[in-house]
Amino acid sequence: MKQVLMRAVACECVLLALALLAAQAQSAPPDLVDLQIEDLMNLDVTSASKKVQKLAKVPAAIFVITKEDINRSGATNLPDLLRMVPGMDVAQINPSIWAISARGFNGQYSKSLLVLIDGRSVYTPGFSGVFWDAQDVPLDLMERIEIIRGPGAAIWGANAVNGVINIITKSARDTQGGLAVGSGGTLDHGSGMARYGGLIGRQGAYRMFADGFETGHFLTPDHQSGKDDWYRYHGGFRAEEDFSKQDSLTVEGEAVSGNAGERDNAIVSVSPPVTAVLNLRATFSGWDVLARWKRTTSSRSQTSLQAYFDRSYHGDGTYGLGLNTFDLDFQQHVDWGQRQDLVWGLGYRINSDRAATTLRISFHPATLTAQIFSAFVQDEIAIRPNRLYLTLGTKLEHEYYNGFNWQPTARVTWTPTDRNMFWAAVSGAQSTPSQAGAFIRFNVSAVPGPGNLPALISVFGNRNIRNEHLSATDAGFRKQLTKGVWFDAAAFFDWHSNLTTVEPGIPGLEASPPPEHLLIPFHFGNLVHGDTYGAELFAGVKLASRWTLSPGYTYFAMHLHPDAGSMDMTVVPKSQGDSPKQQAQLRSQVNLPRHWQWTTSAFFVGPLFDPKIPSYTRLDTNLSWQLSEKISLDLVGQNLLQDLHQEYSGADLTVLPSLVRRSAYARLTWWF
Repeated sequence: MKQVLMRAVACECVLLALALLAAQAQSAPPDLVDLQIEDLMNLDVTSASKKVQKLAKVPAAIFVITKEDINRSGATNLPDLLRMVPGMDVAQINPSIWAISARGFNGQYSKSLLVLIDGRSVYTPGFSGVFWDAQDVPLDLMERIEIIRGPGAAIWGANAVNGVINIITKSARDTQGGLAVGSGGTLDHGSGMARYGGLIGRQGAYRMFADGFETGHFLTPDHQSGKDDWYRYHGGFRAEEDFSKQDSLTVEGEAVSGNAGERDNAIVSVSPPVTAVLNLRATFSGWDVLARWKRTTSSRSQTSLQAYFDRSYHGDGTYGLGLNTFDLDFQQHVDWGQRQDLVWGLGYRINSDRAATTLRISFHPATLTAQIFSAFVQDEIAIRPNRLYLTLGTKLEHEYYNGFNWQPTARVTWTPTDRNMFWAAVSGAQSTPSQAGAFIRFNVSAVPGPGNLPALISVFGNRNIRNEHLSATDAGFRKQLTKGVWFDAAAFFDWHSNLTTVEPGIPGLEASPPPEHLLIPFHFGNLVHGDTYGAELFAGVKLASRWTLSPGYTYFAMHLHPDAGSMDMTVVPKSQGDSPKQQAQLRSQVNLPRHWQWTTSAFFVGPLFDPKIPSYTRLDTNLSWQLSEKISLDLVGQNLLQDLHQEYSGADLTVLPSLVRRSAYARLTWWF
């Protein structure tokens, strides 16, 4: 696969060089020129410290997917956009389900990765993870995506252990007028989005939008239809008002509904004991409303108050989980003397879950209300202004399962010159138990037992389960080598403890669910520890005024060990085998004559070892043509090097994986 990647890159470079030669005498239109490398380094970001910072000065492993990257990517969904981030592990399971993580521990529910949309958490406490099939942010509404690899818990709290993804949408003022997008192809059978924005008086603006799509099915490993097609419908609004030069209010809301096919290995009956592959349909729905007031008195003095309510449901017939969330967040950013920049805040969240009871999955209790109280503080101290900074901070939380926890960080930033920046950090983070980890009963399979007695293999939650702990050290270096070359490197060593295991229990007779059967139980525990380490490299290279290359490379290693007393024989090898040791990528963006753009991305992903999945190389390309000032056309190909390949089959799957297909589609965009 490495040779395939090299051949693909070589062919692409030759074609691009020919295109550039043909374009020498012509000038690219202003709206199609890429950001300069120095502009990328000076992007404003907020996710690392909840205040505005220049990307080049952030003391963390951070990557920004800009709106230019989004427009040129050809991606049809959020997970595919995340493939371009060095250090991110993105693996598609079927058309609607992904395993996404940073720095290891990948899975269908990656509990150590926190995901936010405009400050609203989409992390579900029921299964500790993200239902990616239900997350819909139209790509044309995204301003940028900020991704932190490594702990962000000192700011964002529990579960921001290995990374934070913060999706920031465009303001209503930046989406005035109308926009209509339609596409269709071999896998994307049909999708569309309509958006309209206008003004509210002299100081306000609004937008409304609606979108939907139908995605076709993948194939099973024996090349049969997976019956896992995917439908989603989504709409929402955003309104903004400036009441004065200092005060502003934003209100936004959305609703989503959809369904997707999936194949589950589930119990059909206890007696006779039958476990079979079922073709099911997962359904999801939800709505949310968010309001944010902000007062800005200077660039280093802001106060904000945010509140949101989120209601969601997800289920497939073998389980059902409804969740209501109310969240209130206050924060203040103030100058403190001449050398200190302080950010602090208070938070309150209440989650109310209700779970359906089925033969496969049940929760005891079926309803749960849990509150989280939190406070954080972070102080940036200028030891030597413009050159050396020390940042100290911590998050203090009181949560339902284990009471108080604190998650500190200490970071150093050294900028010897305007084009060189070194940073280092020591941080602590925790992953809190899910409702499933504490209260689930998961009946895995029914099998024949001794003496014609049926046997039921079941996994039980542990009411005394503890938080998983991370002690992290990471460091990085950013350098602008020339006006057209930028280099970013990060290395990390993390120590993990209290990791979740599945421990065997004592078999016995059980009458419920009927009839009487032999129960073979397993229980969650916290009996694994170990370390992870690696490096992430990324560069931006402006080869010519029309051509930019963005190479990246990731190395990752994991060494886990069971604690004394653990009898789990599967968690260690499967956790170590769920993430590739090496990944590489190369993105190319070129502006061609007559308002054409060509963007190509190659991604190499190393093999997985438990279960074994071969390495693969994914090649995506997007040829875009600006037909007029109001109309553009995109021709996109995805997974071009292989007709079918598998990307993931981890131990935590609740569905059976499918084979990812080669696909192509066309998209037409009209501004009015």
